[in-house]
Amino acid sequence: MRFARGVWRLLVGIKDGLVLVFMLLFFAALFAILTARPSPAQVREGALLLALDGQVVEEQSSIDPFQALLAAEAPVREYQARDLVRAIDAAATDDRITAVVLDLDRFLGGGQVHLQTIGEALDRVRAADKPVLAFATAYYDDSLLLASHASEVWLDPLGGAVIAGPGGHRPYFGGLLDRLNVNARIYRVGTYKSAVEPYTRSSMSEESRENYTALYGALWGEWQAHVKKARPGIDLAATRDPVAAVQAANGDLATAARNAGFVDTLGSRSDFDARVQALVGEDSWSSEPGAFPSTGYDAWLADLGEATGGSGIGVVTIAGEIVDGDAGPGTAGGTRIADLLDDALDDDLKALVVRVDSPGGSVLASEEISRAILRHKAKGIPVVVSMANVAASGGYWVSTPADRIFAEPETITGSIGIFAILPTFEQLAADWGVGFDGVRTTPLSGQPDLIGGLTPEVDTILQASIEDGYRDFLSRVSEARNLTTEEVDRIGQGRVWDGGAARQIGLVDQYGGLDEALAWAANRAKLGQGDWHPVFLGTEDRSAYDTLLRQMLLPEDADARPDVTALFARKEENAVRSLLADAERLMQVKGMQALCLECPDTSPSVSRRSESWLAMLARFFAG
Repeated sequence: MRFARGVWRLLVGIKDGLVLVFMLLFFAALFAILTARPSPAQVREGALLLALDGQVVEEQSSIDPFQALLAAEAPVREYQARDLVRAIDAAATDDRITAVVLDLDRFLGGGQVHLQTIGEALDRVRAADKPVLAFATAYYDDSLLLASHASEVWLDPLGGAVIAGPGGHRPYFGGLLDRLNVNARIYRVGTYKSAVEPYTRSSMSEESRENYTALYGALWGEWQAHVKKARPGIDLAATRDPVAAVQAANGDLATAARNAGFVDTLGSRSDFDARVQALVGEDSWSSEPGAFPSTGYDAWLADLGEATGGSGIGVVTIAGEIVDGDAGPGTAGGTRIADLLDDALDDDLKALVVRVDSPGGSVLASEEISRAILRHKAKGIPVVVSMANVAASGGYWVSTPADRIFAEPETITGSIGIFAILPTFEQLAADWGVGFDGVRTTPLSGQPDLIGGLTPEVDTILQASIEDGYRDFLSRVSEARNLTTEEVDRIGQGRVWDGGAARQIGLVDQYGGLDEALAWAANRAKLGQGDWHPVFLGTEDRSAYDTLLRQMLLPEDADARPDVTALFARKEENAVRSLLADAERLMQVKGMQALCLECPDTSPSVSRRSESWLAMLARFFAG
């Protein structure tokens, strides 16, 4: 009995100890969450400091805490474009903010539409006689587009600027698949639906080259026009002959950038801080040289709060690839978005704005979202679509219920076409001596057989279903845009258009962003200025645990400042990711896709640091 009592006391002691440990961990986590949440009390008079250590997106994706903890590194920080614009606009009119400072050292970029919208907000700060200063060790297309709106652009003397413009090469797997005896069965409609070309060809088709040349030319022209307008003295000839520009500066990339007018001043970080301090004053809370009083982005945004006055205008966001199910935010899960719209049917919304930033995806999910939008339209309220960087293929499918479509000249849209990819391995199996035989009761018995191959009847049925889906797509666009199906077919065929061309051919109605779309919807709903506010469907406050996870899982190189060489390495890493994504897409068997794979990638150069390209490679080969 004495032994049993001793064991019992030991177990009770272990239990009490574990309870104490878990209580301490609980209260420590609670304290961390409360202290991690940005507080309006952190707002100070001085500069608004925008240290953009991540990427600009339309919709912030949720962080899976378990995945982040297992990866031991948090995903890249995401900044919603509309929040950045709201923060900058508030700084223009708030007397507490005397300057805006852009720290772009670890900025990973964003879509051209988003960056231009943010740049216009920076212009409004300068119009309010408040300086905007930008600093980076290395500038590239996206960061320079943003920095061009600053009153002073600084560059580290050991850095440089690399302006590449849109375009480049992509891998084509046709020859490799032939060598491996893998049959990539392609079902498509659309002369320009080049999404499937990498799996059937070893080079770009002439139709695809024609489309890309026009699209990239339009996007590059818009980029140059915006930068030239913001910085009239810039010499864009340096982008056409960068070698000559660098050689003229004796190989000094920073001097070459200043000579071309990309930047104004070469100086170290401490020099830059001293300049800001001279404009906004010294920081009485810090003894560090060059310290200046500033308010961070999170605290500033928390201080602003949300608009609430008047009637509500719903805004539903369709961002990322459209997929079946509940995926997202950051990915457009058809069921999730349809549920959001249906839940809002009982709300007294006076209008609905559909914000689209998607290359499309699943036909079924696109139709599920479209039907949910039509249920709002059936209530008799105005429905408006606002296109961001991309609203193509399925992204255009979900736009067809709109009374009005807004887009920007840099918006990528169109891609009216449908395809499906189904790999089969009968030739590879034959090479290894594997034969197939059996008995069928119908031509479809045992089909689809990815190893033994498809029957001609299956091939015919699948192609017929794709053609029928394309006719459905044409009819939706025809009805929505008051065009004949023949007219839609001529501008369809999978061709991708920039926003300017899309407006000319009738795919969009007018230029404008989210604000213009909201104003049009309010006017159509007979709401005066100040009588309404936007209601963003499905938004939730994730800032507490998001900030906590990022603090806990901050990578060792979080403070690293990438130079020009690092920028090239980042692009190379992204190229490997894209190659693996193409290969993985071939191996995934999906249904009909209204997806614009041929659209230029408007996402930043590194989308997820928590999974290296080596990890992606291992995951791909592991299945």
